[in-house]
Amino acid sequence: MNAADQPQLLQKQRAAAQALRWVRSGMRIGLGTGSTAAEFITLLGQVVQAGELRIEAVATSLASENLARQLGIPLLQPRRGLRLDLTIDGADELDDRLQLIKGGGGALLREKIVATASDYLLIIADASKHVTQLGRFPLPLEVVPFALPWVLDAVANLGGNPELRLDKTNPTEPARSDQGNLLVDCHFGQLPNPPELAQQLQQIPGVVEHGLFLNLTRAAIVVQADTTLVLRPGAAPASAADFTDLP
Repeated sequence: MNAADQPQLLQKQRAAAQALRWVRSGMRIGLGTGSTAAEFITLLGQVVQAGELRIEAVATSLASENLARQLGIPLLQPRRGLRLDLTIDGADELDDRLQLIKGGGGALLREKIVATASDYLLIIADASKHVTQLGRFPLPLEVVPFALPWVLDAVANLGGNPELRLDKTNPTEPARSDQGNLLVDCHFGQLPNPPELAQQLQQIPGVVEHGLFLNLTRAAIVVQADTTLVLRPGAAPASAADFTDLP
């Protein structure tokens, strides 16, 4: 890690540490995916190993599942009737209304499934993820391989400038989700109406899921240089240290 990345890492760690206040023994927890979520999973594993918390968890990716297993966090499998008390995840972008772009790590389908199965979604983020308007970060799609050419055409017609994501370790091959689907990154630019775009994307056959997370987030912890804030839809930002409206 170079020195320029160190402040961002510290912000992620501070957000993850603050999120532990939301967790109580007996909870069923959704574990997010990505670098910020990994910081939280690591801290959660430490307190579980120390016997300070008794929880069970569902992971949103194989990477998060493997990390949780290594840290001794008890894992649940999806089943009918299972509801999660709390999911803690990161975001690629979030605005003041707590609309999100997620899926930079390729786990958007499982992330949205787990978020929807949760009573409370808490997002943790460093200051770079908090934006005035969504759209600087490419919007990911998970796509059925057979449908890829037609999905690319349909997204292009919407102005999305789609690009097939390539595998980081083997750039000659496409990246795939844990479900074996393809990942497409869309470059719409600024998104003035995320709900309208979400509806348009949902209507494209072959799009398994899109990375717009709307009306799901209950709160977000955002760490800036010297402050840690809790954001909620329709409410003024609050100091995380003084925030008591926990689930």
